[in-house]
Amino acid sequence: MKVLKPEWVSHDGKPIFSIDIHPDDSRVATGGQGNDSGKVVIWNMAPIRDPKEEADENVPRILCQMDSHLGCVNCVRWSENGKFLASGGDDKLIMIWQISRGFGSGKSFGSNVTIVEHWRAVATLRGHSGDVLDLAWSPQDVWLASCSVDNTIVIWNAHKFSEQIAILKGHSGLVKGVTWDPVGKYLASQSDDKTLRVWRTGDWKEETSVTSCFKECGGTTHVLRLNWSPDGNHIVSAHAMNNAGPTAQIVERTGWGTSLDFVGHRKAITVVRFNPKILSKHIKKSSDKQQQQYSCCAIGSKDRSLSIWLTALKRPLVVMHDMFEGSVLDVSWSRTGLELVCCSIDGSVAYLGFDEQEIGVPMPKDDQVTMHNAVQWYLRLLTLYHLNRPIPPEGSALCIP
Repeated sequence: MKVLKPEWVSHDGKPIFSIDIHPDDSRVATGGQGNDSGKVVIWNMAPIRDPKEEADENVPRILCQMDSHLGCVNCVRWSENGKFLASGGDDKLIMIWQISRGFGSGKSFGSNVTIVEHWRAVATLRGHSGDVLDLAWSPQDVWLASCSVDNTIVIWNAHKFSEQIAILKGHSGLVKGVTWDPVGKYLASQSDDKTLRVWRTGDWKEETSVTSCFKECGGTTHVLRLNWSPDGNHIVSAHAMNNAGPTAQIVERTGWGTSLDFVGHRKAITVVRFNPKILSKHIKKSSDKQQQQYSCCAIGSKDRSLSIWLTALKRPLVVMHDMFEGSVLDVSWSRTGLELVCCSIDGSVAYLGFDEQEIGVPMPKDDQVTMHNAVQWYLRLLTLYHLNRPIPPEGSALCIP
């Protein structure tokens, strides 16, 4: 495992609240506080991951800097296709950024930063009456979900900004995290009201509310970034409690049970982010060679540490203690599943690089899509069964109301 902390990835010492790696792994975006406004910076990944590239003066470090937000930027998220970057902040706005071709390098307006790429705001979304804290693009970039201190979640039409599809109301406290089911049937959210709620994408109604594991939670965190596992079978929450100890609660898709959790952090969990790849290792048993599949989850906490878990193991794969001087606020995996970056309220960023011997072999994309399709088929069959509808032949289209 390779661990690096590039000191030059900084918002001039001010807090960095969010970080996200571009789908092609060439760039990473950060969002946080600027000098007199919110700041979004797009960095070159090459000098972050490779000290040789870092030492080369001809390799640019900053690709672009955007200072259009009037308040601190709390979240940055790339669309699945990499075409857009969404940012949300204390100014109640969500901005959608797209690269502008045909411009040369130059100074960023009002600063000494030399920019290599020009990203322009192609849409500004106004729908919240309070700070925007978290964002999430749905599978295939159909929708964008945003959540806010106004206790609501807004679903935006990602094909027709700034059209709103739905406003989800049900939380009685600040909504601080949203995550999509990779199968596309649900959206999950977590709030200061000590609930995790699951919403159906079919009618945008509440499917369930999970409360038992949050009743003991005291205090608060800046964000509650929960995440759905890449196989769609589990949600892992932020800031849960078990026997007076902080945990990341595992919520099972079947029945929404909460019998398992990730333990070990000394303070509240702020962020959970699954590796986007389903992983596997070959285990030899006698003369047979069996393949074990599992997920990998990164957990950040107010205790300034980061833990990496494999669902095939009972203990964390690695725990990085005191990586920062403040809370870990966001984590992002590369699309390859072998790189991770995380950021802290102390204004610094860390990079972790893995190899397949350490965390496993990533499942090919086509195989993962096939698995998701199989899950969708199974769920639709269950729906038809409960509706007493006839079962169509496998492979045909299923229209579920």
